[in-house]
Amino acid sequence: MKKVEVIPVESTSQLKQFIDYPNILYKDDPNYVAPLRSERLEFFDFEKNPFYHTARVKLFLAMAGSTVTGRIATCINYAHNEYHAEQVGFYGFFDCPDDYEIASTLLKVAMITLKKEGMEKMRGPMNFSTNHECGMLIEGFDSPPTVMMTYNQPYLPQLVEKFGLKKAMDLLAYKITADKPIPERIQKVVEKMAKRTHVTMRNLNMKDFDNEVRKINMVYNQAWERNWGFVPMSEEEFFYTAKNLRQIVDPELVFICEYEGKPVAFCLALPDINQALRYLKGKLLPFGILKLLWHTKIRNKITGARIITIGVIPQFQKRGLDMMMFAACFNKGVEQGYKWGELSWVLETNELMCRAIEQMGATLYKRYRIVEKPL
Repeated sequence: MKKVEVIPVESTSQLKQFIDYPNILYKDDPNYVAPLRSERLEFFDFEKNPFYHTARVKLFLAMAGSTVTGRIATCINYAHNEYHAEQVGFYGFFDCPDDYEIASTLLKVAMITLKKEGMEKMRGPMNFSTNHECGMLIEGFDSPPTVMMTYNQPYLPQLVEKFGLKKAMDLLAYKITADKPIPERIQKVVEKMAKRTHVTMRNLNMKDFDNEVRKINMVYNQAWERNWGFVPMSEEEFFYTAKNLRQIVDPELVFICEYEGKPVAFCLALPDINQALRYLKGKLLPFGILKLLWHTKIRNKITGARIITIGVIPQFQKRGLDMMMFAACFNKGVEQGYKWGELSWVLETNELMCRAIEQMGATLYKRYRIVEKPL
C-alpha cells in the first residue's frame, strides 16, 4: 500500500476532490445521500459565506499517490470561543475507509493544526458548528439521514474512540409516524394550554419573508442561549441560511407564536428533500433538475419531514408552547400527506424535551455523538 500523505486543500480542483470524496467512499451504500456539489461549493466559499467572518477553517486531504483516501477539516470558531469562554478547536467533514492508519493520521494533523493555533481542546465532528450539521451517527444505521443530518458507517466511531476521543455529548433523533397519532389525552392537554397562554400561533408568511426571518432570528438567539454548544447567529449569517432553506421550505410546516404582537416561539420543519436528492448523486446538471422534479412534483417521493427546531424564548418556556407547536406541526403534516416525521436533534441532557417528545408518541431511533480530546 502506498504511504498516506495529508495535504492542505489549496485549489478549486482539490476542493472538488474534498467535496466528492464521500461519494466515492459510500458509492455502494444504499443509505448514503450525496449533497449537491453546487451547494457545498457555495458553503465552502470563504468570501461569500458569512460564517467565515468569525471563523478560521482549514481543509485537508489524505492522499495515497494521486488517490484520495480520506478528508478532514479544522475550524476555530471565534464566535463560539468568545461566547463560551473556552479555547476549543473543532474538526469536521471527517471521512475515511475502515483503516486506523488513515484515520489516526488525519486526526493527528487536525490536532497539531489546532494546537499550533493555541487551542486547548479538539471537539467534533462539527461541520462547523451546532448551527450546521454535527455529530457522527452511532445508532440507527438502517435508514438514510434526513435533510441536514450527517451520515457515516459504524466503523467510524470505533476508529475515533481508538484514537482517544471521548464522548462530550449525544444528540438524539426521534421518529413519529402518521399511523400513530398523538394520544388524545395529550391533544386535550395541548388545547387547554393554548387557551391559557393567550399566545397566537400562525404559519410563516412567505410574502413578508425578510421580516419573518428577522423575527425568527431574534427568537432563535434567545431560545437556546443557555444550551450546550450553542452559538448565536448574526443577522447576516441567519439570512444566508434562510435564503438557502427558502427553496425547500413548506410554510405550512413553520409556526410562529406571538404574544401581544411580538414573536416568542417558533417551530421549523422541512420536507425531507434527501428522499429526492438520493437519485441525483450530488449533481443538478445535466439531468439532475429533471430528476429532482420527477421525484418531488411528479412522483411525490417526499413522504417525510424533519422538525429541525422548536424554540421558545426564556420568559415563555415551561408553558407548553413547544408541545403546542409540535402538535400543530404533526397534525398539519398528516393533513398535507406526510407519512412520518423526524425530530432532531435533541441534546440527551434536555430531559424535559425528550420526555415531552415521547409523550407525543415519538420513539428514539437514531443517536449521534460529539467527542473531544485535550490538546
